[in-house]
Amino acid sequence: MTGTVETHPAGAPDFPMTRAAGRPFDPPPAARAQQDEAALTRVRLWDGSTPWLVTRYAEQRALLSDPRVSADIGRPGYPSSAPLPPGGGSRISFILMDDPEHNRLRRMVTAPFSLRRVGALRPAVQQIVDELIDGLLAGPRPVDLVEAFALPVPSLVICALLGVPYGDHDFFQDNSKVIIRRDATPEERMAGHQALTGYLARLVAEKEANPADDLLSGLAARVTAGELSRDEAAQMGVLLLIAGHETTANMIALGTLALLEHPDQLALLRESEDPALVASATEELLRYLNITHNGRRRVATEDIEIAGRVVRAGEGLILANDIANRDTAVFPDPDRLDLTRDARRHVAFGFGVHQCLGQQLARLELQVVYGTLYRRIPTLALAADLADIPFKHDGSVYGVYELPVTW
Repeated sequence: MTGTVETHPAGAPDFPMTRAAGRPFDPPPAARAQQDEAALTRVRLWDGSTPWLVTRYAEQRALLSDPRVSADIGRPGYPSSAPLPPGGGSRISFILMDDPEHNRLRRMVTAPFSLRRVGALRPAVQQIVDELIDGLLAGPRPVDLVEAFALPVPSLVICALLGVPYGDHDFFQDNSKVIIRRDATPEERMAGHQALTGYLARLVAEKEANPADDLLSGLAARVTAGELSRDEAAQMGVLLLIAGHETTANMIALGTLALLEHPDQLALLRESEDPALVASATEELLRYLNITHNGRRRVATEDIEIAGRVVRAGEGLILANDIANRDTAVFPDPDRLDLTRDARRHVAFGFGVHQCLGQQLARLELQVVYGTLYRRIPTLALAADLADIPFKHDGSVYGVYELPVTW
């Protein structure tokens, strides 16, 4: 090893970092300062630990595909974003596991999220979007776009895919919000997680007795065959349900707000029916906004030399994808929203074996929304000052709590 080994510095900046006032779409200035300093620098977490913050694009991709880097939250040195629930808590299925267990579980649900299977859902997603827009146009103004549109779109889609009754959306949305809220107590997160796990376990049991054409029924069949325990199937259901609606809902609302604040870019979408432009716009908004804003958490299982540093076994890593997607070495003029940019290389969905399973579904939903909403409501406008919009600075998923709009 020839790299530099750092001790845990007393002056390491706190993480998560604070966004600049009036710049809600940009990563924190301190993250840019860390990126300018080096590819890997130290930061300080809530518990006083000082893991490595990885800010540059190339090093993030290298580490996310390195088998010496673990996603297991139970490993010593893992840089947890908050105190764990009593007893260490419960990992939300394969997202916080390593191979071979990660691969064993993930491959059981890969097929429904393939490009071909997701593509076949486009007419159904288009119908959901159109019907919700019909409701917006027939209803009062102003309206909260989050509750009336951004949340229902992915919730309806993931419920249909999983086989979860949409009538229960208040229950699973409320518990999901607790689980991903950074300032929730360990006990609150555990209670939310247990409530969702129990709910999904009951659904899986029902699917064992009365299977249907949905993903939970497929998991139930594996439980019957002895390939999965019911708890494992429920945990997978929790992961897919939370990830399937929270992330996309926030991208719909935050993407709409960003476009309203960039009217020249909004005009490109509103005045075009070109699917290629809509697809390009979706990738650029994913790059530009980065709703997973607290970084992907990992821990080294062996010493790793990278970018002139030595990451020792047992040291934590935080891979901040928001600032990596603003790396000037990869994206020229990265702080400019440009819907015509080729942004397909972004790391909004991660990289390597843990890359987001549902990325094709998210892309499809966003393409349908971004390609439909602004053409059908061409005078869509913000019904509040940007300074009054409540942003989600307190959770692991970034977005807005409310988005009042009119037309």
